[in-house]
Amino acid sequence: MDHKLSVLVQIDLHGAYVRLIVTGCVTEANQHALHPLVARARTLIPPVAVTVDLTAAEHVEAGAVDLLRWALEHDDTATGPVEVLTKVDLPAHQPAHRPVTALTNHQARARTGALRLLPRSA
Repeated sequence: MDHKLSVLVQIDLHGAYVRLIVTGCVTEANQHALHPLVARARTLIPPVAVTVDLTAAEHVEAGAVDLLRWALEHDDTATGPVEVLTKVDLPAHQPAHRPVTALTNHQARARTGALRLLPRSA
């Protein structure tokens, strides 16, 4: 699968908001490409509300959304709020070369915000 991103930037004429509309595939490997775009959008007309809209993307990995949100929350140069919009159900997509592995309790909690109980090994 070709994991490319395309981003359309919408800027409100009155400087109230900047919206980044992302299409294509958002993966853990390519989500970092959005960081400088969000940083640039934040500096256009401070303090501006920035929205990263992932609802038009063909495929969005849950891990990519987690990494993106973490990076935006920990950006020391942040001047305004950033909202990340996603679909309710993120499609489960695993590349053929990447095996599916069981999550630990910590990983499950980090991805879902809930505790998933795993059976103890004897």
